[in-house]
Amino acid sequence: MKLSVMQENLARGLSIVSRAVSSRSSLPVLANVLLRTEDAGLKLTATNLEIGITSWVPGRIDTEGALTVPARLLTDVVAGLPAGERVDLEVENGTTLLVRAGRFQTHLRGIDADEFPVIPSAGERPTTRISQKVLRRALSEVTFAAASDEARPILTGVLTKFSGDRVTLAAADNYRIAVTTIEVLLPVEDASLVVPARSYTELMRVLADTDDPVDIMLAPARSQVIFHVDTIDLVSRLIDGQFPNYQQVVPSTHSTRVVVDREDLLKAVRLSALIAAGAANVVKLRIGEEGSAGITIAAAADVGDAEGEVEATLEGDAVTVAFNARYLIEALQNMDAERLALELNGPLSSGVFRPTDESDYVHVIMPVRTPS
Repeated sequence: MKLSVMQENLARGLSIVSRAVSSRSSLPVLANVLLRTEDAGLKLTATNLEIGITSWVPGRIDTEGALTVPARLLTDVVAGLPAGERVDLEVENGTTLLVRAGRFQTHLRGIDADEFPVIPSAGERPTTRISQKVLRRALSEVTFAAASDEARPILTGVLTKFSGDRVTLAAADNYRIAVTTIEVLLPVEDASLVVPARSYTELMRVLADTDDPVDIMLAPARSQVIFHVDTIDLVSRLIDGQFPNYQQVVPSTHSTRVVVDREDLLKAVRLSALIAAGAANVVKLRIGEEGSAGITIAAAADVGDAEGEVEATLEGDAVTVAFNARYLIEALQNMDAERLALELNGPLSSGVFRPTDESDYVHVIMPVRTPS
């Protein structure tokens, strides 16, 4: 293999695929990045067997070939080369890569490309398409709610349910649920899959704030899903199992509804959370309290106490409810809405957050039981 690429293009491609490199694996080749000449350029691929990322870098090919080399080392070497320089890559003696730019050159020992796992690539016809901007926003509103504990693997994923021209994304752990529904650009047959939240987190890094589409392809065996954007493929395994029926947990009625500015509530919760950190991270929301113009957010601990008030519009009964401050903050900072409604059915009911605009988003947080 012998080819030439520009330093900035190679550095960008390596920074993208290196997110999928395995840091802890018994297979040494998974710590490597696969370099293969393809389509008049260089194809870079990395995988940790859960997620695989491929990026194409334009270049001039002199000799076809392939080799895997340590991903982190190659990324650091290329990043240290002068910007704007042409980088020459050449395989010597079968398993050694020569990296040369101007007066700098480095030899890296690699592993044969045949030992690298096979990563499927995007086909010509996608299963469906979604606006990058729309999908990126939707993922940011749900993925953080997925469980990080591997005790229930199904909850570490995001339910992705296609139906006609819509797709519903849902994530949950034992204390919260986030659900949103968005439109697809290409109608699709009904399909339900669970994608690891970690895969979606990496996909968000790839998606741009544009209406250009991301192509989505389901592998024939329904064990993997492929996302294609411009010169990048992201392949993710799917999680086997039945995702819980989250719809049963979302209350359909409420006795209290309060509408509030999201940023104002977020600031107030963050301030109370500083005190709540010393008392199991619990903050109380007193809604409709006599003499208050809206919601009072309070926290108390051995280190002190805090209280703040946010203007809000109340419908229904006054109520006081306690929540985990971290769950409140994560919900509020990831919600894409200026104003939101909080719906409750008493002090021990789940809190249901909905944007007041027309978006199909709902976030449910379980309450915390307190002595008073």
